[in-house]
Amino acid sequence: MQNLELRKRNEEFIREMKEYDPTFFDELKKGQAPEFFVLSCSDSRVSPSVVTQMPLGHMFVHRNIANQISIEDESFSASLSYALRHLNVKVIVIKGHTDCGGVKAAWSGNNEEELRGWIGKVRKSLPDHNLLKDVSMDELTRENVLSQVKHLQQHPIYKKYGQGVQMIGCLFHVESGELERVYPL
Repeated sequence: MQNLELRKRNEEFIREMKEYDPTFFDELKKGQAPEFFVLSCSDSRVSPSVVTQMPLGHMFVHRNIANQISIEDESFSASLSYALRHLNVKVIVIKGHTDCGGVKAAWSGNNEEELRGWIGKVRKSLPDHNLLKDVSMDELTRENVLSQVKHLQQHPIYKKYGQGVQMIGCLFHVESGELERVYPL
């Protein structure tokens, strides 16, 4: 049943795009030149192109749980390298969000075997739990974004190829739809 829904929505998308611009898909076929490289959480509620209403071709997006940057993450490193070296993006956006399950899992001590390694990375991006007991989840998700900004600034690929590329850290508020800029202020 879900397959039929996906197909129906895809057909509707094709129809709408062709009505809007009959050459839309011909233009997409020519290649991409996105202005933005976006690191975002995998959460289904926070799709970068949807919440910013950016059309196809304007954002090169990498997503993972709790929008983490790790030198050891080959997938992120490859995406960053491709965005900087081949797509010549002008802006890198690190986009976290309120009510982030990855941040909640890290803060609450989730130790599930399949998640342990990744949640451990998220936990390292948060303040020391013993020092901050009365911190809100919104503050933690904001701190996570700021930690990822620092991680990106230290990433070897960014240091080598990211000179002159603007960096923005933002927090998407799932409760209101607002995209709050947290870096630079």
